[in-house]
Order: sequence, then C-alpha cells, then structure tokens
Amino acid sequence: MIETLLLNGRVIDGTGAPAVVADVAVADGKIAAIGDLSDAEAGERVDVSGLTVTPGFIDIHTHSDAILLADGKADSQVMQGVTTELAGQCGYSFAPVGEARRMERWMVGRLPGVEVTWKSFGGYLDALEDKALGLNVMALVGHGAIRGAVLGDEVRQPTEAEMSRMADLVAESLDEGAWGMSTGLEYSPGLSATPDELTRLCKVVADRDGFHASHVRNRDIYYDLGFTEVLSIGRVAGVRTQISHIQPKYGRPDHAMAHALEMIDQARAVGVDVAFDVIPHEWSHTGVAAILPAWAREGGVERLLERLRDPEMRARMKANPAPMWRLVLDDRWDLIYFLRAGDSSILGRSVADVAAERGTAPYDTVLDLLLEAGENALHLLWTSKSFFEEDLRLCLRRPDCGVMSDTLALSRRGPTVGLIGSLAGYGWAARFLEHYVRNLELMPLEEAIRRLTGFPAERIGIADRGVLRPGAMADIAVFDYDRVTYKGSIGNPRQHPAGFRHVLVNGRFAVRDGARTRQDAGEVLRSLH
Repeated sequence: MIETLLLNGRVIDGTGAPAVVADVAVADGKIAAIGDLSDAEAGERVDVSGLTVTPGFIDIHTHSDAILLADGKADSQVMQGVTTELAGQCGYSFAPVGEARRMERWMVGRLPGVEVTWKSFGGYLDALEDKALGLNVMALVGHGAIRGAVLGDEVRQPTEAEMSRMADLVAESLDEGAWGMSTGLEYSPGLSATPDELTRLCKVVADRDGFHASHVRNRDIYYDLGFTEVLSIGRVAGVRTQISHIQPKYGRPDHAMAHALEMIDQARAVGVDVAFDVIPHEWSHTGVAAILPAWAREGGVERLLERLRDPEMRARMKANPAPMWRLVLDDRWDLIYFLRAGDSSILGRSVADVAAERGTAPYDTVLDLLLEAGENALHLLWTSKSFFEEDLRLCLRRPDCGVMSDTLALSRRGPTVGLIGSLAGYGWAARFLEHYVRNLELMPLEEAIRRLTGFPAERIGIADRGVLRPGAMADIAVFDYDRVTYKGSIGNPRQHPAGFRHVLVNGRFAVRDGARTRQDAGEVLRSLH
C-alpha cells in the first residue's frame, strides 16, 4: 500500500541525470516507485507541481555528536532539506572514552545534563539511539578521541604498546559502526601526530573499507605541506581520502587553491582515491582555544587555566609564531567575531569591538575570556572572514568537490535555543543553491543536487540513501528552487531559509508545507565493515 504519493514534481534523482516530471511513491519508509502513478491508490496524495523533488541532502561534515544527545530535533538541518549527517569530524568524536570527566570537558557543543555513560564507540551510538532524532546520523571515530583514550592529555609520541592499543580502538570502533576515521591536524592532540602514526591507523581503516576525512595541518603559508601529508598518507595506507573544508585560509599565496587542486589530480593519477569538500561561504569558525600553542593545553583544562593566570605563561602564549589563524599575527581582530561565549553580550561582535569596550588589548581580551569561562574554556567559539570567494568558485567548478556545513544541528527552541554553530548553520545548503548555483550558475541544478546527495553517499559508502530510486530509503526534499533564499547574517544567524516546502525522513514528513512537524523519524546508521 502506497502511504504517500508526491505528484507532478520535477524529480532530480541525485546521480546528475536530467530532471524529469514524475510522481514518487513512498511505502514502508522506502521509495516504492517513480513514474506516472496518477492512477495509483495512496493513503495521501500531495501535489508538488512546480516544485523540485530530490533526495534528502547528506551533510558530509558536522560536529553534532554532543548536541544531538541534548536535543535531537535538528531543526536547523531539516528545515533546509538535510536528512542525514556525518558527525565525528576533525578528530573530535565522543568515543572511545578513557576517562568520562575528561571527555565531558572536551566535547564540542556539550550542554549541561549530557553525561558520558559509555566507553566504546558502539556504546556512544547506543546512547544516541535512545534519543528522538529529526534526521539520520552517522559518525566517524576521531583520531583525537583515540589518542585521548590512550594518552589522556599528554603531548608526546605513543609507545609501541600504546600505538597497538590505538590501532585496536580504531578497529573496534569501525566494527561497532563508525564509517571511518577523522583527523584534526591543526588541533591538539592531532598537532602531535606523525605521518607514521596516522598511516598506521589509516591502514586499519582501509582494511575495513572505511574512509579518512582530514582537517589538514595547515592551509595558509605552508598549505602545500598540509595537503602533501594527507595525500601521502592516503597513498601509503591505501585509504579512501576526503580533504575537509579544503579552502586555503587568510595568509595563503594567491596560487594556493589552484596548486592544491593540481596536487589532488597528481595524487589521483598514481592511484589515490581522494576528493574534497567546501563550506559554501567565506567564514571560518573554530574554538577560541585553537589559537593557543599545543603546550598551553597539555594536562587538560585545569592546567590551561593555571597557565592563563600566570603572566609569564600568557606572554609565551601570545608569542606563538603559528596560531591557527594568521589574522591574529596581523592584528586583524576586526575580522574575528564571537559565536559562543559565557557572556552573551559579546556574541556577534568583533574581538576589536569587545576589547575596546573592556579597555584591554585584543589578545589579552581573548585570554581573559578563556579564563573567565573556566572549565568551559574549550567550548568558546568564534568565526573569521578567512576564506576567499575566488577559491570557492574554483573548487565548486570541479565534480570531485562536495558541499558541507561544518556545524551543529540546532533548534530555535528547547535546550539549543541560544546556540550558534556557525554563521550559515541554519542555511548552508540554501546559500549553496541560491548563490553558487542559481545566481552564479557554476553548475546545473542536477549537478548541484548530486554534490549534496549522491556524491557524499558515494564517498561515505552508503548505498540506500542519496538517490531517488525504487528500494532506496525515502529521504526526500521538496522545494521551490526559484525561491530558495539564505536569510542568515552576522547579527542574526539563526534564520531558516525560504523555499523549502516538504522534507521526508525515512518516509515521514519532518517538514510539511514549510513548517516543522512533530515527527522525529531519524535513525542512527551504523557501518557494516
């Protein structure tokens, strides 16, 4: 029995094939048929004439691991057509766990009441399954979590016994449902990892047909070293490789993006399975503590706070010659804005503005705010205009470039009501479709939909989502392409986009007639390595 029949839509199937006008039938959470089904019996018939019908979007890079344990509704994603996301990125997964209290302090986006009760990756997925989820969730195991489970907060190289234990934890995590491993090589503890360490772990991933998503070590003046490292690891380990948010940052030479793409082509020519993705805007966000040298965070939050109270240690921190953002070295505090802090009055304001109000130097203002945050110091978030429009356009013209959010799944109600994950977190997919596809015409709409659906499904290795075909899961987005509009701004980023009419997750309406329903039909999707 057909439960839902979407009639007369412009169907784009996610493969890049031309759009066709057709009907889509949904039954038992799956797509039952596509074609002329006007005479078919159905429990519900929905006329979508003039609207575009596509697979639900797959966000290949998010940090929703902890947020979804507090509130799984994920309105910010679902309201723009996202039906599946892949968390555990940049080395930050929330399993496996060495010491629960340490993990709770480390968790990006953790809210009060979220307690670590698990040890293994499978245990984390079990905890996630106990929540009502508005979208489907997959996760990678993070290299940072693996290292933390074995070495704690020590900044050193692992012994052979510790290295073996790390490899075992990667294997166990993949066997329990992780889709691969992520690395965050600009962050602690990824900063301390050698290529040999990473290659050994990636070989475990390759043996189980997982993939490696990497936030590379550098994307400004030494951009080529960062990309060379991850491409070399992919070659030696034989692992499927995804370079996360590839855009070079402020400080890079003008040729950096073109050169990086040439490096990818050369690696592919010698057999490396590599692709990449971009955030579809010029703003880069990260934790405030990311500008600190690795030694400042050794020993955990307590030791960091002790060092922040010590004038000599603070002077050493400020003398860091290689902060994550070169904007800091150039004193461009006017281009850096706070997104999350204990003091809500500073949100959406530049560091320069807040420093002037406080009457302190900008760098000292930042260190003061970290100290004032106490045990939540690692949760402070900011954004900067670090990326370049010309680089984004260059990437998006290539078929091996995906699009993602790098953000948190949030809601404007409930526990996450006041949180911001990124400036475009509520509308990243809409901005891609509106700005780069409709306005700039960088690609046909059919290809744009493939970048949001079939492409990430293929890279992750999931076969029954990301496409519209009989037998696939009924994750579906229905929207008025001509009216899709991104509405966010620095001052008010928590704005849902216009143009999205219906969204189905596993065959049930999560969005109906432009409004979020009470349905939370998402599932935890485990790999079958």
